[in-house]
Amino acid sequence: MPSLRVGIVGAGGETGGSIVNGLLEAGDFDVVALVRPASASKPANTALKQRGVEIRPIDLSGSQDAMVDALKDLEVVISAVSAGEQLAQIPLATATKAAGVKRFLPCAFITVIPPGGVQGLRDEKEHVYNHIKQLSLPYTIVDVGWWYQISFPELPSGKIDYAIGFKGQTIAGDGNVPNAITDLRDIGRYVAKIIVDDRTLNKYVFVYNELWKPNDIYSLLEKLSGEKLERKYTSRETFEAQIKDADEKMANGATDFLTHVQKVTAQYLISWGIRGDNTPEYAKYLGYLTSKDLYPDFNFKDYEEYIKEVLDGKAKGVYAELRELQKQMSAAQK
Repeated sequence: MPSLRVGIVGAGGETGGSIVNGLLEAGDFDVVALVRPASASKPANTALKQRGVEIRPIDLSGSQDAMVDALKDLEVVISAVSAGEQLAQIPLATATKAAGVKRFLPCAFITVIPPGGVQGLRDEKEHVYNHIKQLSLPYTIVDVGWWYQISFPELPSGKIDYAIGFKGQTIAGDGNVPNAITDLRDIGRYVAKIIVDDRTLNKYVFVYNELWKPNDIYSLLEKLSGEKLERKYTSRETFEAQIKDADEKMANGATDFLTHVQKVTAQYLISWGIRGDNTPEYAKYLGYLTSKDLYPDFNFKDYEEYIKEVLDGKAKGVYAELRELQKQMSAAQK
C-alpha cells in the first residue's frame, strides 16, 4: 500500500514539529513541509530535509494557481500556523479544495472552547471552519487540551526554570476545575491515527491524555520536588480587567506580542480554569469525538512521569522565543 502524502504548513513550530515527529514515527507517510519561499533554506528546514521530509515552498499570500500547484499531489494538508496567521488559512483552504486534497486539518489544536465571544483566537478559527464548510472541503478539526509543557509553575529554587513555558503562573478561580491535558509530543502521534481514520472525516476530535485540577498539579509538584509552592489565585473579574486593559492598549495602537498574549492567556484561563470548558464531557456536548473512545489503547505519556522528567532536567522547554522576550522585558524594567 503506498504511503499517504501529507503536507504540513508550520512544520517548524511547536505543534507542527510534533506532527512531523508523529508522522515520521508512524512510518506510513510521505511528509512534505510547506514553507515560506524565503525560509526554505533555513537551518530548521535543512534539518527536516535530512530526516526525509520534502521541503516545498508555498506563499499563502501569493496566487491561487501557485498554491494549487504546490498542493495538487497531496492527499492530506495540515495547518499548524501561528496564532496571528489564522485568517491566512482562508486562501489556503480554497487552494486545497481546488487541488483535490482529500482531507484538510485547519489550525485548531487548542483547548475546547465554544465559539461566539469566549476567546478571540477561537472565534478567528471559526471563520476558517465556516469557510471550509462553505467549500464542502473534507476536514477534521482536532483540539488537544492544555499542554503538559505549560501546565506547571516554577519552583522557588529555580530548578525547573529551563522548562517553564510561562513564568509567573496564576491559578484561575479556586483551582478545583478539571482540565484536560496532553503531552505536546503525543499530539503528532494522535494525528497520525486520525488522518487515516474514516470515523474522523468531517468531524471534530478532542484528544487528551489526563484530567487534572490546578491545585492537584501544585500538590504533585510539591510532593515530587520537596519544595513548597505559593499559590496565587486569580478571579474572573481580574482576568476580565486584564482583557480590557489589553483591548485598550490595542485600540491605542499597540501591536506587541506580549499585549496579545496578555489577552489570549486571560481568555484561556477563564475558559478552562473557571468556566470548565476543557473537559471531555463538554467536548462531547459540543459534538466532538474523543481520543479515549476512538483509541482506547493509545500509549500516552503519564503526567506524573512527565513531571519527574522535568525535575530530572530531561524535559524540553517550549516557546523559547517568548521566554527570551520575557527575559529581555524583565531586564529592561530593572
